[in-house]
Amino acid sequence: MNRVLARQLRTNVCGSKHIFQRACSTHVTRKVSSTAGSNESNANSTGDSPQHDIAIVGGGMVGIALAASLASKPLTKHLNVAIIDNNPLLGRKNIIEKGHLPDPRVSTVTPATISFLKDIGAWKYIEEQRHAYFDKMQVWDYTGLGYTRYNAKDVDQDILGCVVENKVLQSSQLSCVQESDLQKTIYPARLNSMDMLPSSSLTGLGEVPSTADLFMRGRLAKLELSDGNNVYAKLVVGADGSKSRVRELAGIKTTGWNYSQNAIICTVEHTVENFTAWQRFLPNGPIALLPVGDKFSNIVWTMDPTEASDRRSMSEDDFIKAVNDALDYGYGPHPEITSSGGSSLSWLTGDVNISAKERFETPPKVVKLSSERMMFPLSLRHAKDYVSNRVALVGDSAHTVHPLAGQGVNLGFADASALSRAIAEGIALGTDIGEVRMLAWILTL
Repeated sequence: MNRVLARQLRTNVCGSKHIFQRACSTHVTRKVSSTAGSNESNANSTGDSPQHDIAIVGGGMVGIALAASLASKPLTKHLNVAIIDNNPLLGRKNIIEKGHLPDPRVSTVTPATISFLKDIGAWKYIEEQRHAYFDKMQVWDYTGLGYTRYNAKDVDQDILGCVVENKVLQSSQLSCVQESDLQKTIYPARLNSMDMLPSSSLTGLGEVPSTADLFMRGRLAKLELSDGNNVYAKLVVGADGSKSRVRELAGIKTTGWNYSQNAIICTVEHTVENFTAWQRFLPNGPIALLPVGDKFSNIVWTMDPTEASDRRSMSEDDFIKAVNDALDYGYGPHPEITSSGGSSLSWLTGDVNISAKERFETPPKVVKLSSERMMFPLSLRHAKDYVSNRVALVGDSAHTVHPLAGQGVNLGFADASALSRAIAEGIALGTDIGEVRMLAWILTL
C-alpha cells in the first residue's frame, strides 16, 4: 500500500516559492481575532483568517510524522503549517518520565520506518526512552502441525524490528517539530466543515491577492473549526484516522468491512526479559506477545466480541492464566520435532536438520498484568482515492488494516515520507499545492 501512495504522489504537490521569505515560529491559537495577523505564524494571512501552506488535520503519529518530515527537508522546512487536533498535549512540551510503566498502545516499527525516523531526527529521542529491538520471531498455531522461526541474521540484518510505545513515537516526532524552523500553528479544535471551489485564473487580482480572493478563485481550501476559527490552506492533509472527517468532507468513498473480531491489548510482565516477537494462531484469532523492554511485553489478542468482553472483565489471575495457556499448551499441543530434527510436516518438506536457534521455543511466562486491558473493534477500510482537489490522505485515513502483521503505522509513516518528498519536489518546480489537474494526472500514474 505504501508503494501505491508513493507512486501516486511522486509528482509535484506543493506550494509557492514565496514561502522562503517568511519568518519562523510556533504558535498555539485559541480564537482568531482581528489582531491575529500580527503573529509570525500567520504572516501570510490577510483579514481575520490565517492562511497556511498545509493544514494537517490529525496530530497523531502519522500527522506529526508528516510535519517532522517537512521540517527536516531544506525545501520544506520554512513552510507555514497548521496542525488541527483537539488533543491538548500537542501544545505542550511533551516530556515522558523515565521509569513509567509501559502504555499498552505500542507499534512495531520496521527497519524501513526506523530509517525514516532517523532521517527526520526523531530516533535519537526514541532511543532515550524505553524501546525493544527484536531479532527473532516465532509463529505457530494451535494444531501443533508446524511452526516457523525468523532470524534477522538469516537475511543479513541486525534486527527484524523494534517495539515502541505510541506516546514515545509521537512525543519524539513532536520534539523534532518544536525544535525546527517550520512555522507551525496548532489549533486545538475539531474540523467541522471544509469548502473548496473550482480553480480559476488569478488575472486582475493584483500582485498580492487577498485570502478571500484566493479562496474564491479556488486556490485555497477553507476549514471551519469547532472553536470558531476559519483556516485557509493550499493543501489539506487528512491524517485523522479510520473515521476521517477530511475524507468524508472531500467526498472520497471507501471500500472495506468490519471484522467480527475485537482486539484486547495490555502490558504484561515476566521474570526475564523477552527478546523475541511471538504469535500463535488460535481458533478465534491470533495472540501476539511483543517485547517492550525491561521484562515487559505487550499482548495483542484477537477474538470474537463476546470472548473479548469476557477476557476483559475476568479477574487478573484468570486473565494471566488464560494468556499463558494461549501461548503454551492451551487449545492444542506444541509442534512436534521428529528424531531427524524436523517438524511433523516433514512429510511435506522432507527431513531436514534444524539447528538449536531454529527449534520451537516456548514464550516466557507472564507473571503480572501491568496495565489496563483495552479493547477495540477491528475493520478494514481503503479509500478509493488518496488525493482529490487540494486534499491528500495519509495513514488510517487512506487505509485501515488488521493489526495481524503490525503494518498499519508503518504504512502511515511511508505515506508521510512519500508525501513530504512529493511536496519538496513540487516546490523545486514552483508548482501549486493540490492543483486539481495535477492531482488528476497523479491518479493516472
